[in-house]
This record gives sequence, C-alpha cells and structure tokens, in this order.
Amino acid sequence: MKSNKIGIMGGTFDPVHIGHLIIAEESRVNFDLDKIIFVPTGEPPHKNLKNVTSAKDRYEMTLLSIMHNPYFYISDIEIKREGLTYTIDTIKYFKKRYPKSEIFFIIGADSLINIDKWKNSEELLRESKFIVAKRVGIEYSLLEERINEINDKYSKIVFSVTTPYIDISSTDIRKRVKNGENIKYYLPLDVEAYIKKNRLYR
Repeated sequence: MKSNKIGIMGGTFDPVHIGHLIIAEESRVNFDLDKIIFVPTGEPPHKNLKNVTSAKDRYEMTLLSIMHNPYFYISDIEIKREGLTYTIDTIKYFKKRYPKSEIFFIIGADSLINIDKWKNSEELLRESKFIVAKRVGIEYSLLEERINEINDKYSKIVFSVTTPYIDISSTDIRKRVKNGENIKYYLPLDVEAYIKKNRLYR
C-alpha cells in the first residue's frame, strides 16, 4: 500500500509568486507527494511586522494562486496562532493531524544552510523530512556539504530538488509595484489583479 506523503510549503508569501509555485510543483512531482499545503506565516520572528502585508491579504493572494492546482491546499494555522510563528510548532501540528502520513517541509537552500539558527532546530530535524530547492546565490558544493552533514547525523532526512533558476523575489515584486513597473507573469494573473484592486505595496 502506497504511503501518504504531504509537503508543507511555509512562507511569508508577500506576495506569492511563480517561483514559489514552481518549487512546490517540482517537489510534488519529483517526490510523488499526494498534496502540498501552503502555510502563510502569521507573525514571522525574523521579519519586521511593519513591513509585512496583513495576514488576510497574504492568505487571499496565496489562495488565489493555488486554485487551479488540485494538489495544492492552504492552511491558516499560523495566521490564527497568537504570538510569533515557529516552524517546529507547525510541523508538530501537521504530524498530529496526519499521524499516518510522511511529512516533508519544503525550504530554500539558504534556509537549510542557516537552519541551526531556527528555534529548536535539532528537534525540528528529528520531527520532519526536508525537500530543499536549490537557489541562485548558494554554491552547490556548500549546499551538498550541508545536506550530507545533516543526513549523516539524522539519517537520510534531507532531499534536494532541482528547479529552474527563476530570479524573482517578493521583495523585487513589491519594489516594482511601488515604482509603477511591470509585474505581469511574475505571479499568477489573479494575484496581480488582487494587488491592483487592493492597492497593495504602493
């Protein structure tokens, strides 16, 4: 019997863009995941809340971006959580909700390199498996070294996925909107329309 495998895609998603969606889909296809759950952060501990768009807007944009993929879902667990949001709490929540499923947390290479700085990082590495997307700016040899280091210590829990190098960031999109520049095809059309309608990032 095939085991159920779930991918968790966390992020601020301010806004969500095609880079996020491509990483999620490539992870799903390459690792035969049954579904991907997008989890917009509530109060991320590493960002200044004054510079983060409201949770409602980020949730709505993420929801709009995944509507046409039957394997993509969304959870408001972090948005509803009071106080700062930590990955370890989210992983424990999904492991409890899906006790018979294999949980994979999808992150970027830069996040894996710095995972020791995350809250309860050792517990986190014991609780979940990870799919790491290679990113521009992170040397491949450095990433492989880090993956091997973690896998030697915690058994084989980290897997890498190769995705097209798309040099798009949420920061760049926000700057483009502020400067009146084009963002078409940087993100789904429904998300672009939402940004314009609600005058975000101006």
